[in-house]
Parts: sequence; structure tokens; C-alpha cells
Amino acid sequence: MKLLALDTSTEQLSIAVLCGDRVWCHRGTGGAQASTHLIPGVLELLAQASLSLSELDALVVGRGPGSFTGLRTACAVVQGLAYGASRPVLGLDTLLALAPPVLAQDSTAQRVLAVLDARMQQVYAAAYEVQPSKDPTSPEWHTVMPPGLYDPCDLTLPDAWRDDPAVWIAGNSSTLLGDAPGVLYTSDGLPRRVLSCLPDAQALLQLAPAALARGEAVAAHSLLPLYLRDKVALTTAEREALKAHTLPSASSPTAPPRQAAIS
Repeated sequence: MKLLALDTSTEQLSIAVLCGDRVWCHRGTGGAQASTHLIPGVLELLAQASLSLSELDALVVGRGPGSFTGLRTACAVVQGLAYGASRPVLGLDTLLALAPPVLAQDSTAQRVLAVLDARMQQVYAAAYEVQPSKDPTSPEWHTVMPPGLYDPCDLTLPDAWRDDPAVWIAGNSSTLLGDAPGVLYTSDGLPRRVLSCLPDAQALLQLAPAALARGEAVAAHSLLPLYLRDKVALTTAEREALKAHTLPSASSPTAPPRQAAIS
């Protein structure tokens, strides 16, 4: 299989190319710089793999949730490249891309709560459970809790997971995961293993074969980013109000943020 994958949903830019059993990867700075480096990075990796766009089976992209600018950039680039080469595209949830690194860390892992910093004292989160797969290199993941936007204190584990100490929590939310790596004690008193990671194009490559086999690829014009926050920009007044922990419409300062507690 020949695939190109890219993700710019966070502060990291990542690109990966798969050709047979070989993978070429590039990681760099995302954010505002992603649009400058993305296409040159794609062309460089394709050259290293001696591939043209028209030889690809599909182009894969992290469709969100994540940075509004990053998602818009990645989806636009993939659409343009795929349209010009008449190739299908596959959009995968960026939170799902946090699951393969957990399996790389612990081959017995079954359940992953994926969490990403959404800024504004909120997090994106979803829960996934691994399913038996005919292809051990491309495990099937079942969505137990779809991607959502949460205040950290309101995020809870799926009911069936609450007594399972083997649940992994993966992501980059220091608001939720704290500064101590390795183990997080949740409100039920159980230790949860924690993996600090970001969505990555190489993880998308691992997820893509199963998704393609399910027929999830679409034409370039049908690709849509996954935005979970309706309002992606704040006014100057709102930003200043947040700094002061005071909402513009409130008559008194807001209470300090509640501590995160996964229950």
C-alpha cells in the first residue's frame, strides 16, 4: 500500500509516507508556520520514497478536532493535492491518532481515553477500545465515546471502564494530566497509566488500512474538518476578561477554575 499522511492539528507538523513496508517521516513546527512548510515537506518525502502523487492509494489527514488554523491548512492542502492527482482522501479523527502510540508502549492495552488541550481551559476528549483485527499491523478501534469538548472537571470515563485499572490516558493536556508523568490517580482512587503524546502522521498510517477497508475514503471535495468549538476566536475584550478571570457580562469575578478530576 502507498499512502501519504499529514497532521497539523496541534503545535506539531507531521508528515509520513508509506510504501510497502517502509515509512518515511518528517516532524516540524506547526501552528502558523505549518502552511509554509507543509507542501515542501510533502514533496521532499515523496521524493525520498521515489513516489508521485498519482501512485498513491490515498491521502490521509488528521481532520480534527484541533487548532482551527491547523485543520484548515491540512485539509486544504490534502484536498488540493488529491484533486490534482485524482486520488481519494481519508480523514481520521486526531484523537484516534493518540491510540496507536499507547499500543506501542503497551501491547496489551485495550482501552484509551484520548485527551488534547483545547485551550480556554477546556479539552477535546474521546474514548476508544481496540477490537480483534485480521491485520495485527492495523488494529481496529471501536469508538466508545465520540470526540467532544469538555471542561476538565466534567470529563468522565465511560461507565463500563470505571473499575478497570488498565485504562490508558493519552494526550497533551497538562490541565487534566498534571505534571507528573506515568500515572494519574482519578477520583475513583484507581491509578491510570498516562502517555504524553500528540497526533502524528505515522499513527494515521497505522490506522488508515482498516479505515480504507471499511470504505471510509472519499473524493477530495467531500473532505470536511471536524470542528467542535463553534466560536474559534475571542474579541479583545473577551481575552482581557479571561486574563482577569472575569466574564464581560458578569457582575463579579468568576470562581477560579475547578480542578480536573476524571471520575
